[in-house]
Amino acid sequence: MEGFFQRYLSLYRPLITTLNELMSTYELSYSLWQVIFYIKNNGPSTLVDISNQYNVEKPTITRRVHRLEELKIVKQIPGKDRREKIIQLTELGEEIFQACRNKITDLENSVMEGIAKEEQNVAFQILPKIQNNIMNRE
Repeated sequence: MEGFFQRYLSLYRPLITTLNELMSTYELSYSLWQVIFYIKNNGPSTLVDISNQYNVEKPTITRRVHRLEELKIVKQIPGKDRREKIIQLTELGEEIFQACRNKITDLENSVMEGIAKEEQNVAFQILPKIQNNIMNRE
């Protein structure tokens, strides 16, 4: 389908900008949110776990985690191997997660206004399939 990527990318940038604005109250960006979201949904995690999930280099995740530590949103906990850093949300991190999650849910609901539930479900199911196809090409 010619033009699909252009349509997707024209949606992506404004969405990320909106999300960044939405989370700016907490000094967060969408890239920092990804780390918080991963830890919240997967429990205490290593930097490698997070970098693998988002297909991002470990040093990039390390910088994000350092920033989240400065904000007291995450903390390191001891692992089996001293070289392995395990990260978990702090109590403040849990509170900020919930506040941002509520704002994001409100945004999701507002941008889906006027779109039938069936169409929303189709889009929700198709996007991971497209992602899988892209990842399998590499």
